[in-house]
Amino acid sequence: MADYSKIIKNELFSNGADLVGIGSLAELPADVRRALPVGVCVAVKLPKEIVRGIAALPTKEYYDQYYIINKKLDSLVTLGAGLLKSYGFEAVAQTQDYVRQGQTGNKSLLPHKTVATRAGMGWIGKSALLVTKEFGSMVRISSLLTDAPLEPAQPLDQALCGSCTICTDACPGAAVLGKQWSVGVSREELFDAAACQKTAKERALRGFGIETTLCGKCIEVCPYTKRYLNQK
Repeated sequence: MADYSKIIKNELFSNGADLVGIGSLAELPADVRRALPVGVCVAVKLPKEIVRGIAALPTKEYYDQYYIINKKLDSLVTLGAGLLKSYGFEAVAQTQDYVRQGQTGNKSLLPHKTVATRAGMGWIGKSALLVTKEFGSMVRISSLLTDAPLEPAQPLDQALCGSCTICTDACPGAAVLGKQWSVGVSREELFDAAACQKTAKERALRGFGIETTLCGKCIEVCPYTKRYLNQK
């Protein structure tokens, strides 16, 4: 039997993915995962110079890169789903359009971050962002759902932030509440979305003249991000 896990990972990496993880979604409600038991999460990292550039305020370069990477992620998960379908499996790419169709307010039916933690790619930081050992939180992610016989990784059920309060202390909107994530902890327990959005709009307007919900301070200060930024 073909090693479909290797095939899909090779395809995604060769087309620009920086991280690829496979996770079992079987424990999640069937309706949120389209009754498909496996999730594939794809991450693309932000360029180092972009992240270094947002230490004071978000920049137009960060804004532009955000949308470039989102488009790339849509392309990657669409490519991956198409490849699995070509082998006769069912697959659904959770593109931006797909996610919007299933959204209630600003909540996704099945967040990419959930797929990422089930795939062992990282954990949810106190900032409510995915944190990876490789790149910290300076990644954008997307995902696809499938019934292909892929080999799932060990999920991450607990945060590895420990007693660190750097993102909590650095948040200019006091939106990061300082609670440690584990499976079952809601996003509302981790951060104040309204405070985050308000402050992000103010900072984006000051930084590059567009009132949009883009800040990035918690990304830039994360110790795991800093570790990657400081690598030669």
